Amino acid sequence: MWTCCRAGGSPPLLKDQLDHPESFAPMLQALWKSMDAPEYENRFYAGFGLYLRHFNGSLFKNAKAFPLGREEIGELLAASSHDWRYVEPAIFGTLVEQALEPGERRKLGAHYTPRSYVERLVEVTVMEPLRGDWNAALVRAGDARERGEHKEAVAAIRAFHHQLCTTRVLDPACGSGNFLYVSLELMKRLEGEVLEALAELGETEGIGFETVDPHQFLGIELNVRAAAIAELVLWIGYLQQHYRNSREHPAEPILKAFGNIQQKDAVLTWDGHPELQFEMRDGVAVQVYPNARRPDWQEAEFIVGNPPFIGNKRMNDQLSEPYVQALRRTWPDVTESADFVMYWWAKAADLAALSRARRFGLVTTNSITMAFNRSVIAERLEAKKPISLVYAIPDHPWTEGDATASVRIAMTVGAAGDFTGSVQQVENRRHGQTGSDLLGSPTTGKVTPFLTTGAMLSAAKALQADTGLSFMGVIPVSLRFVLSASESALIAQSDSSVLRRYLSGKDLTDHRPTRQIIDFFGLSEAEARQQHPVLFQHILEHVKPFRDTVVRANHRLNW
Repeated sequence: MWTCCRAGGSPPLLKDQLDHPESFAPMLQALWKSMDAPEYENRFYAGFGLYLRHFNGSLFKNAKAFPLGREEIGELLAASSHDWRYVEPAIFGTLVEQALEPGERRKLGAHYTPRSYVERLVEVTVMEPLRGDWNAALVRAGDARERGEHKEAVAAIRAFHHQLCTTRVLDPACGSGNFLYVSLELMKRLEGEVLEALAELGETEGIGFETVDPHQFLGIELNVRAAAIAELVLWIGYLQQHYRNSREHPAEPILKAFGNIQQKDAVLTWDGHPELQFEMRDGVAVQVYPNARRPDWQEAEFIVGNPPFIGNKRMNDQLSEPYVQALRRTWPDVTESADFVMYWWAKAADLAALSRARRFGLVTTNSITMAFNRSVIAERLEAKKPISLVYAIPDHPWTEGDATASVRIAMTVGAAGDFTGSVQQVENRRHGQTGSDLLGSPTTGKVTPFLTTGAMLSAAKALQADTGLSFMGVIPVSLRFVLSASESALIAQSDSSVLRRYLSGKDLTDHRPTRQIIDFFGLSEAEARQQHPVLFQHILEHVKPFRDTVVRANHRLNW
């Protein structure tokens, strides 16, 4: 849209192409080539009858335009009639998610994060400490002014501005860049306050020479399309903020090739990455990960984002069993039963503990408080160089309307040191909206691995008096043994003698409807098939394919 119409005017190029669609692709490629040309004399474009500014930044480098028909050009024409100067760049997250195939989306754990969630996490993770620094700078400047030390007051404000312009934010699972864009927008707003303070001190010289810009916002993203869009989103957001605060054009080239979005795996790398490696074993090609190791992350003061939502029981299916085995060997300090997201959590927490990041804030599923994930948190809260949780929301609804994202989330923000934090609970647990009205008043205190304040329950000792009186209960090696409400017809046809009422801890605490589980314990395969054919067929279709893939032979054979 930007390149096919004049700002605030009609889109003459697109109108011309309606009757000549065959010239659309050559016209657009010529336009992009002119925008990418560094030499002024090569940037004259006859379609506009003017010299174009130099964009560069790799966006228009070797750009290829695809042919479009009259109807498709008409869609572009309709879209270009709108004012796109104030479009919310975060919409690209939705476009990327919907463009992914369902299987690809599940593999990446890719879900667009609503703006309200992003801003809530960025405010606590990034802006809260920066505003603390800004307030301290204002106090120093005010004190200097009272003492008549004008230069000292200016120096205090300029020092903070330099700090702001060199502060880096990393999203290690950046998707289409929503967390980075919101961080940039909020930091640009803060920069506006800083520049106003300098203007009040009579200091305007040099303003704009150093500024908050996209080079400070770093990302890691596995999907090549999302990584490219993330960089574009950052530049759209930056240019929007620039033109809201200034009538001057930014320095050329308009877009700079900072290369701050790295397209790679954030938690596992190997020799030859990203290509998959194979070895022949007994005549079969087996996937291998030579010299598998933890990737380096770019250095940044703040880490914030929404890593993939893939539960530990689905990792083999969605990521491949060889990958998961290599991942677990590479991360021995993360329990094997932990969800995929906890590898990002562990890495970010370890960087904070080493003072290589001031704060980190991540969105995870709400299962972060379950034992298999909680141990990752507890180990780092109780380490010799501990981290503490600054802020937590243990259980928050995700957006409605997308069956692939029907999960509940948690938010955690951590930093190095031993101090208190705050926890906010959702007051209406079954509400499906995203507004801040969902949250109750925060409680303050030492935040535990359970994302509560108060007693550290993880340090509780077993009571000897309970010995032999309690048991952890049945753990199905596939939740498809459990019948859902929609499978009630199957229940009606079946012998209830092998159907048991199934309750988990979450069923009790969240008041879930009663479910039933198929229990063939004590029956042979032949007996189960003959006595309960309907339920046996359900297990054959829905449980056996998964059990055939599990590593433990006992679980695989006794399906």
